Amino acid sequence: MILYEYPFNERIRTYLRLEDLFRRLGELVPRTHALDHHFAIQTIFEVMDVAARADMKTDVLKDLEKHKQQLNSYRGNPAISEAALDQIVGQLDSCFTALNAISGKIGQALTDNDWLMAIRSRIGIPGGTCEFDLPAYYDWQHQPPERRQQDLNGWVGHLAPLAEAIHWLLKLLRDAGSPQKVVALGGQFQQNLPQGRSFQLLRVFIDGSQGLVPEISGNRLMFSVRMMRMGEDHRLHGATDVDMNFELSLCA
Repeated sequence: MILYEYPFNERIRTYLRLEDLFRRLGELVPRTHALDHHFAIQTIFEVMDVAARADMKTDVLKDLEKHKQQLNSYRGNPAISEAALDQIVGQLDSCFTALNAISGKIGQALTDNDWLMAIRSRIGIPGGTCEFDLPAYYDWQHQPPERRQQDLNGWVGHLAPLAEAIHWLLKLLRDAGSPQKVVALGGQFQQNLPQGRSFQLLRVFIDGSQGLVPEISGNRLMFSVRMMRMGEDHRLHGATDVDMNFELSLCA
């Protein structure tokens, strides 16, 4: 099964982008080749760019507090495990404290590193990090992998509180969804969103063996899923000849 996720608002779209970047960092940093570490540094800069919005930290802190209050409202419910509730609320508290302790914008400590900022100013230029442009960076790439990994882990550490907070916010959002099995008749599926609830994320599970790709669109009132097939011209075309079963989950 292949999972496709569609955010209904800009805030969740940003969270998903950050999650993807942090996942990439988790893959690249443990590797030993200098080229992998080059792309790890590039990914760090991408995280900084996405998180550069002035209200990013405030938004995440508000969401953490909102979830904590919602979970605390379940106390006393016999169907809810108090131990599990305490564990999750404690994790949210830990995320809130760590993120709130960061002074200034996310990644501010990294912008004070002149060596990193010299790389950042060149890395967007095709071939801009060659040895004759950045000899100090070229030397760093020839250091032992352990030395490079130590540096990378130190830089990523400044972003770790955001990564942990995003992980828990998206986990709670996804866990709130209720899976349902549906059918795209003639490759098309459309559904009105129930009113009175603010849905933030749509998750679509597709059987990858059928060679179809969902084209998803939506707003606060409705969403649609159109099944597409890659043609010989390497373009997506509507699969109007297919009735396809798939699973979706709406997360509020």
